[in-house]
Amino acid sequence: MKIFVFSTKPYDKDYFRQENSAFNHDLTFIKTHLNDQTLPLVEGADAVCVFVNDTLDRPVIEHLAGAGVKHIALRCAGFNNVDMEAAREFGINVVNVPAYSPYSVAEHTVGMILSLNRKLHKAYARVREGNFSLDGLMGFDLHNKTAGIVGMGRIGQVTANILTGFGCKVLAYDPFPFQPGHDSIVPSDLDTLFRDSDIISLHCPLTPQTRHMINEQAISTMKDTVMIINTSRGGLIDTRAVINGLKNNKIGWLGLDVYEDESDMFFENLSQSIIQDDVFSRLLTFPNVLITGHQAFFTKEAMTSIARTTLQNLETLEKGDSCQNLLNEKR
Repeated sequence: MKIFVFSTKPYDKDYFRQENSAFNHDLTFIKTHLNDQTLPLVEGADAVCVFVNDTLDRPVIEHLAGAGVKHIALRCAGFNNVDMEAAREFGINVVNVPAYSPYSVAEHTVGMILSLNRKLHKAYARVREGNFSLDGLMGFDLHNKTAGIVGMGRIGQVTANILTGFGCKVLAYDPFPFQPGHDSIVPSDLDTLFRDSDIISLHCPLTPQTRHMINEQAISTMKDTVMIINTSRGGLIDTRAVINGLKNNKIGWLGLDVYEDESDMFFENLSQSIIQDDVFSRLLTFPNVLITGHQAFFTKEAMTSIARTTLQNLETLEKGDSCQNLLNEKR
């Protein structure tokens, strides 16, 4: 199968080439994003492999179908950037990687909690400058705190289990049934979770129903100085609302691995450029905000699983077999 892999970085090439030795697909790596401006690049492809900041709306999918593309392979779990109805209409299969490594994202989430709480990033910078003062580095015990987990899929479950190890009580919300798996994990409705949690961590997909679920109204119901962590999708948070929450001290700490307008920034080296996003730049001015560039997934184990599963998905489709990671049924 001729697979055109968009939004590629050197590490994508390394892991896909390594895993492709078992499949022998014809891989073409393309650095740029797939969107309406780069559609001429898809000519000759049987499948396109895309990532979180590629745009697959109706016009793009219509063009893909006209160019003979039969499959869209997401090398991630989320599919909010794909018009699924258009894919069904134009007869294009869409597959994803639902469980590349829940541990990678969950562990990064807890790392952000610890860094924000104990100011590890600030302490590192201070000591490098010979400053050993403890002023401004006060944290709190995680033991006996209440952590709210929004979304109890694989990543949410692993995050919840890790936090119980710190002695946290976990309030867990998911619209679908789930097994708590631990006495300290308590199923909760969303309103109660927002109201009673000291730490809120988001682990749900971005859908029309979850977009801006963290907004002015939701923040107003939370505890004062709540900690909010988002390692899922940027659009879950209304950025302007959290900026207001930070300004009035309603939000005590904010950890973001994703940002709702990240597509023109994340995964790129902009150190010699002026960031044009004024909202993002405002976030960077807060001392209690920690931002990483969509790296929570980025472990050796996860990258190996992403490449292998993506290529296996396409191999299964090529053979005409049933694919467990197929997201849509063609009309």
